[in-house]
Amino acid sequence: MAVARRRVAVGLGVAGAACALLGVCLLVVGPIIVKDQVIKNVRIDPNSISFSMWKDIPVPFYLSVHFFEVLNPKEVLQGAKPVLNERGPYVYREYRYKTNITFHDNDTVSFMEYRRLFFQPDLSNGTEEDYVVIPNIMLMGAAVMMENLPNFVKVILSGALAGLRQEAFMNRTVGEIMWGYDDPLVDTINAIVPGLIPFKGKFGLFIEFNSSSSGLFTVNTGMKNISRVHMVDTWNGLKMVNYWRSNECNMINGTAGEMWPPFMSPTSLEFYSPDACRSMTLVYEQSGKFKGVPTYRFVAPKTLFANGTEYPPNEGFCPCLQSGILNVSSCRHNAPMFISHPHFYNADPSLLNAVEGLQPSKDKHGLFLDIHPMTGIPMNCSIKLQLNLYIKQVVGIIQTGKIKPVVLPLLWFGESGYIEGSVLRQFYTNLVLIPSVLEYLQYIFLGLSVPLIISAVVLLAMSQEKCSLFGSSNKKNSDSNKANQATSAKKLPAVKGTVLREARL
Repeated sequence: MAVARRRVAVGLGVAGAACALLGVCLLVVGPIIVKDQVIKNVRIDPNSISFSMWKDIPVPFYLSVHFFEVLNPKEVLQGAKPVLNERGPYVYREYRYKTNITFHDNDTVSFMEYRRLFFQPDLSNGTEEDYVVIPNIMLMGAAVMMENLPNFVKVILSGALAGLRQEAFMNRTVGEIMWGYDDPLVDTINAIVPGLIPFKGKFGLFIEFNSSSSGLFTVNTGMKNISRVHMVDTWNGLKMVNYWRSNECNMINGTAGEMWPPFMSPTSLEFYSPDACRSMTLVYEQSGKFKGVPTYRFVAPKTLFANGTEYPPNEGFCPCLQSGILNVSSCRHNAPMFISHPHFYNADPSLLNAVEGLQPSKDKHGLFLDIHPMTGIPMNCSIKLQLNLYIKQVVGIIQTGKIKPVVLPLLWFGESGYIEGSVLRQFYTNLVLIPSVLEYLQYIFLGLSVPLIISAVVLLAMSQEKCSLFGSSNKKNSDSNKANQATSAKKLPAVKGTVLREARL
């Protein structure tokens, strides 16, 4: 019985030690294996899992455009406050793909990324044939740009505008505003003030957005240094742009806005936006999950479009007006254009009070990125910006009437997308489920090792105690027998010969 217990104890002890060893191995080696797999699969390498995702983004992106229709254009010409009505959204399916992918010896890769947009009637509230009343962007923009020119030049332009029946506000279709329309005003302005507007032909707000690239990006591959993967090395061959008034503001920081280096900390992230002509910084807001995948949410800080008075580092982006809008005239042919959050969210209240019909909301108008921190891959994103035109009365150009200076919203758009389908399942299995299983197994093995080892020690102790007990009993019996024999020998009388002889008889 004692031998059997010892054998069971030894078996339990071996099993407990094995579980402890496996648990420690998983505890030490598991994270190393996961980290190694992440590094191999997020760097820009044709052999990595994420390369095809990076090359031809499988995530369905959508561009949603909301127009601000001016309901009282005649009154605005007399100095009244503009009354706006939001129209839309007009939704477009966005396809992104990269071309001219070229790897370099210095651990970088260059590429051109193109976007193609297709109107989605079933997702839209309206069609591209809808008419919308908005400011005559060419006329009002040119008027502000010519404000400091001699009066006779402005009078000539004003007469030409009258001859072309150009007015301060226009009624055009969504398709024309988006993708361009033939406007004789372009040729007229080029004839009167050569070089004022550096383009010819059609004019449209998104004419350069569709089927065109966002420039030549050169980014780090991460092959030698994974902490630099996707970080921009140059854009159009430049280490920094020259749109702004300080080196800090002209710097090209962060990534191209598609992916970020893995193993992120909950602090901030940066990306360069050719549409905004600058680098932008988003800050960590909260942790969460997107369809079971852990994420960090990054949002725009209130200082993103703050002016230099409210946030001194932004002084280089000036000349500024109120806080909350970014003057992009320096990268938009000097046109008086500003970008902001939709509905002047997070902007100076005076901008909101200068018009009617806006209702800023964080849920509707705040931008965000939900990123898987282990890989740096966005799971869900929504980037929203508003395009605004600064309009005012310009002496000498009668078409501007008595318009009071106002930053007038033209439209706001959001680019959104999230990982779904087979891509999401593969992502979840390889980068969430398997690491979680490994983590749980290490705790299971370590948890099992404790009762197994304790049971082995108890059984071994019990078997040794039993053996000791039996050994003591046998020794006592032996000593007792010896004592009895000795006593008997002392009590027996000496045997005499006569007795023996009588017994024989």
